[in-house]
Amino acid sequence: MAMVCLTDFEEYAKEHLSKATWDYYAAGADECCTRDDNLLAYKRIRLRPRILRDVSVSDTRTTVQGTEISFPVGIAPTAFHCLAWHEGEMATARATEAVNTCYITSTYSTCSVEEIAAAAPNGYRWFQLYVYRDRKLSESIIHRVEALGYKALVLTVDVPYTGKRRNDIRNQFKLPPHLKVKNFDGVFQEAAGPAGEEYGVPANTLDPSISWKDVYWLQSLTRLPIIIKGILTKEDAELAVEHGVQGIIVSNHGGRQLDGGPATIDALSEIVDTVQGRIEVYLDGGVRTGSDVLKAVALGAKCVFIGRPAVWGLAYKGEEGLKEVLHILNDEFRLSMALSGCRNVAEINRNLIQFSKL
Repeated sequence: MAMVCLTDFEEYAKEHLSKATWDYYAAGADECCTRDDNLLAYKRIRLRPRILRDVSVSDTRTTVQGTEISFPVGIAPTAFHCLAWHEGEMATARATEAVNTCYITSTYSTCSVEEIAAAAPNGYRWFQLYVYRDRKLSESIIHRVEALGYKALVLTVDVPYTGKRRNDIRNQFKLPPHLKVKNFDGVFQEAAGPAGEEYGVPANTLDPSISWKDVYWLQSLTRLPIIIKGILTKEDAELAVEHGVQGIIVSNHGGRQLDGGPATIDALSEIVDTVQGRIEVYLDGGVRTGSDVLKAVALGAKCVFIGRPAVWGLAYKGEEGLKEVLHILNDEFRLSMALSGCRNVAEINRNLIQFSKL
């Protein structure tokens, strides 16, 4: 069967991955309201197409942090790609290098940052960072990725504690013995202790005391741009700008953390209005079609990042499957642009958007 849209890859992945792996990737927190609303929110937004605009030539290219990418879609940081495909994050890196877009590598990857860099030496990569109670762990990985040519740090700020993902608890989700959180190989060799293990590392490893002052601590350690992932309010967007970060990813962690928060596309406008172009604003969560990308860019996102669909592409055919996912999204985005009367990304603006009167 021809793979026509991202839902086709989702159905394939659901059929072919083990139940525990599928449930892990699909999981939202609690009742999954926010996870599901990430998708539904796009359907509430209508487009106002302009016609007779000569769209015989179109250009989907844009820039993020000054680097050109082929279209405004990158790969969001998602953990454990080896659960979906044996080459894991190395396949992800090669696919994004081939398509010329940005890949945010997860701290919780099943290949090391060194293996990922070696797999796609010319790829454009950022690194997603958690802050650990043992700050030396965070420091050491920052120095590693900086030396390897990663171009930005993406500080994830919405996980002082892990959200309650019911199916993972029911399945007693654990990484299979042949896989590990490769970036910390050898660091957590001791037994997990009385609190047990959580997603491949001992429980209670993340530092819940992280605060805005830690942005300054990170800036003292690295010259890489710092992008904050997990902002959903204008108040925090303003604080991000005041603390001198270079970007914001509007994100609710794919609905995996706080259930009952806003869909990211619904939170985007107030953040863009607050930031007023002082730093770049990105978005993840719920992007499934080229017209979703168009709506997010029209509302002020410089780029969107896809998480689950990247994993579905890997599950289908590794590097080739992910390339296919990205090509489909790019083709759909180009078509939506043309049908809306936009010849290039600079012509996409809020005049394109009409919120439905539901």
